[in-house]
Amino acid sequence: MNSVVLLSGGLDSAVNLAYALTEGKVKLALTMNYGQHAANKEIDAAAALARHYDIPHRVIELPWLAQITQTALVSNQNALPEPSAEELDNMDAAHKTAAAVWVPNRNGLFVNIAACFAETLNCGLVVAGFNREEAATFPDNTPEFAAAASRAMAYSTSNQVKVISYTNRLDKKEIVALGDRLGVPWDFIWSCYRGEEQMCGKCESCRRMMRAFTSLNINLPAALKNRAGGE
Repeated sequence: MNSVVLLSGGLDSAVNLAYALTEGKVKLALTMNYGQHAANKEIDAAAALARHYDIPHRVIELPWLAQITQTALVSNQNALPEPSAEELDNMDAAHKTAAAVWVPNRNGLFVNIAACFAETLNCGLVVAGFNREEAATFPDNTPEFAAAASRAMAYSTSNQVKVISYTNRLDKKEIVALGDRLGVPWDFIWSCYRGEEQMCGKCESCRRMMRAFTSLNINLPAALKNRAGGE
């Protein structure tokens, strides 16, 4: 089935894009700029992936979203959490980290924007990069969220667009393994909350990705190799 893919340029969205291409035609990849620290890096990564797969790519500017939140993803007043590798599976620590980077209704907004394009382009699916690990602390990463959004869109779109994620029941290790089988160009991706020259290797997103790659003995993306070597 034809789809519109929400493409942040990170691990999960890159693998979902690659998988979506095995299921049908991807008519558009959308990247959201809501003032996050990593916006430019995410846009560059998403654009590179879109070029690699030869699909149209569009950036949606949402400056107002940064204005209504003090999340650590956009604000310089709040430090980004840097959990240790051991804390990733500590639910108390994970909930605190999730609260620090929560953006109000972010995924709810994103899937609805994507559904506007999907309806216009006659696509039946909006594909998002959800995963089982982060679903434990982010309810908008869960299969239940995707199902609820799909139920709402049965009323709000003329072609009854559905929200799916090909990875929402997988952990990061399983996602990396799937992406490797699909030939995802890992050096294109950006999965860091920061927007520095290289991925920081310390934020939760970096930590989870590093753990997955190293557990499978797969080379880390180029932008993370030097950071990981210093750990």
